Amino acid sequence: MKVLRWINYILILAFLSSCGAGETGGSSGLGTLFATATPLPTAHANVTPAPDAQTEVTKYLQALQTDDYAGMYDMLSQSSRAAITLEDFSKRYNDALNTMSAASIEYSINSSLLSPYAAEVAYSITYKTVLAGDIQRNIVVHLVNESGGWKIQWEDGLILPELVGGNLLAMEYSIPARGDIYDRDGNPIVSQAEAFAFGIQTDQIDLELINTLVTDLGRLCGFDPEYIRDQIDAAGPGWYLPMCEGTRDEAQRLLSISPGGLVYTKYESRYYFKTGLAPQAVGYTQLISPTQLDTYRRLGYNGSEKVGQTGIENWAEDYLAGQHGGILRVVSPDGQPISILGQSSRQPADSVYLTIDQNMQYYAQQAIEYFRGAIVVMEVDTGRIVAMASAPDFDPNLFDPQNDNNRLGGLDQLIMSNANQPLYNRATQGQYPLGSAFKTITTAAALESGLYLKDTTYDCQYDFTELPDRILHDWTWQHCQDAVAAGDFCDDSSTTPSGLLTLQEGLMRSCNPYFWHIGLDLFNFDRKTDIAKMARAFGLGSKTGIEQVEESSGQITDPLSDIDAVNQAIGQGDMLVTPLQVARFMAAIANGGTMYRPQIIEKIQPVDGDPKLTFRPEATGTLPLRTENLDIIREALLMVTQNPRGTARFNLRGLQFDVAGKTGTAESGNGKSHAWFAGYTLNAADTGKPDLAIAVIVENIGEGSEYAVPIFKAMVQTYYYGSPQSVPWYGPIGEPPYTPTPPGPAGGVFAP
Repeated sequence: MKVLRWINYILILAFLSSCGAGETGGSSGLGTLFATATPLPTAHANVTPAPDAQTEVTKYLQALQTDDYAGMYDMLSQSSRAAITLEDFSKRYNDALNTMSAASIEYSINSSLLSPYAAEVAYSITYKTVLAGDIQRNIVVHLVNESGGWKIQWEDGLILPELVGGNLLAMEYSIPARGDIYDRDGNPIVSQAEAFAFGIQTDQIDLELINTLVTDLGRLCGFDPEYIRDQIDAAGPGWYLPMCEGTRDEAQRLLSISPGGLVYTKYESRYYFKTGLAPQAVGYTQLISPTQLDTYRRLGYNGSEKVGQTGIENWAEDYLAGQHGGILRVVSPDGQPISILGQSSRQPADSVYLTIDQNMQYYAQQAIEYFRGAIVVMEVDTGRIVAMASAPDFDPNLFDPQNDNNRLGGLDQLIMSNANQPLYNRATQGQYPLGSAFKTITTAAALESGLYLKDTTYDCQYDFTELPDRILHDWTWQHCQDAVAAGDFCDDSSTTPSGLLTLQEGLMRSCNPYFWHIGLDLFNFDRKTDIAKMARAFGLGSKTGIEQVEESSGQITDPLSDIDAVNQAIGQGDMLVTPLQVARFMAAIANGGTMYRPQIIEKIQPVDGDPKLTFRPEATGTLPLRTENLDIIREALLMVTQNPRGTARFNLRGLQFDVAGKTGTAESGNGKSHAWFAGYTLNAADTGKPDLAIAVIVENIGEGSEYAVPIFKAMVQTYYYGSPQSVPWYGPIGEPPYTPTPPGPAGGVFAP
């Protein structure tokens, strides 16, 4: 009897030991599971081995990590699929994860028990949530053997045990105000504000005060008063004409006078000052779209917020949105609170300070307002972006549905109705041939090859005849043809050949035959890729590395034929650059050869404490030029602006500051040429202000000296005087051009 009693004890202990081996702690009721004896399979039974059940649960949880609800649903048993549709199943999981703000999910399989027809697998799951912290639970999933494979018996408790019985999750959100965006000096560019949408009701105009109406509205909105008059005349009586938006401070005079015909509505908004400064770079906010909703809910948003869609607003979303807070509760099916699963406090948003100067930015936009093109202004010794304008631009305030001027549909209407792509940032994404401004790089390649010196001469005539199968013409030839067609004579420096030129003078005069000769010469001397390599070393054909706004890389290819070589030498062919790249290499020439990463963020400033991020100049490379060759190029660029025969001299007359640079006229392949000017200031020692590099492009307009140079001049004057000081030949800055063709100065030069 004693022997039998000991055998029974041993068997009982063995059984209890085998049951306790899989037990884990937690709140999922695993003690009940393991207190129930599961029959052991016999050797001859047709049983799926235990690892297969664990594998099926692992696949299920892996699918949960990637929101593959359809894949999870396919793993359910027939009875489970009969009880819930795929749509409801997916919604149950997705709603729970969104409400939790579950940023990620971790799991581990703990143990399993099985019989020929059923299995139970225990696992731990941790929801890593943004607002409620980590939520960890131990859960048991039941499986049934259907057609030789394990299928999951689903219930609400597989999400969280607390959800059994139809309970739900509810988050009480606490949302901070969105952060502001400032210029480098703390002037507001974007902030939360009380705004007014201004317009004109044409049948309410007081004719005695119409001058006040159009003048003050023009001042507020940046419109020419005559433009507003034209709009009124074209509309006739009974029409509402949307104008612009403004804060109470900005529109104080207009609101106090309130001339007849002025109408306005007040609304609370994320307000973009001066109808949007650098709108393509700053970007805009909109309500979270249905396609974005799940992503933002998992980040702790409740879905009603406006979020950054493009530009700085998008790049700095984590800073500008602040840290949302929330209390995660379990509630009954009728909404009564049951328990709190986790909570967090909101934290205030940070402010973003840009490197942009508000005044420079405003006048850059004014200067390019009535054209298509771009302006980039950069500090030569740091890479700071001082201004970045792209035209046409847009008013981000119009995207706010509360804005009464948003009667045309805001963003969607803007995209559909405007073929000029105002949302497109031409400064960083526009890709263009550089035209004659590229001759700066060709000069660098010529000098570094050792085949050319600064005084190497070439006879620059109308025709280039060095190619075996064609004759190419200098720009002076085309000017002469235009003069003859107009009944004039070819008797000034813009219509007669430039004659014998040194290399520096060739750049000064932008002599096409000289640079065709260089391109062909290097190609034939088995230096076929010298110019392309130099262009890449100047940062062309690759992104600059600016991180806060989208940019394109451009394109520089190696020439495959003599035609490719001569085209590339004057900035034509298949080469493409961005205005930002051009400003960057001009800055490098100005500062002695250092290439800086362009940056537009000055600092990220929290409400209290030190900045989270502060601008630091970042050198990314050096121009591959010997010091003497860089000096030769800088002298030549100064000749372009100061020598009486320089291509930029005429339209820079009267400028009281030293500048250097290069004009460019690039064939666009579609309509008129693109007008370029890229240069830099040389006045730091005298003014105490950092020198700037400036790149200007005006699309499909004509020659660089005619259009880009006056804009460059306006930017230099704005930098030193606060605003443009002279009127370009085509009309005042910020007003529609009124002169269809440039004047032909005696002895002056309008050239590529």
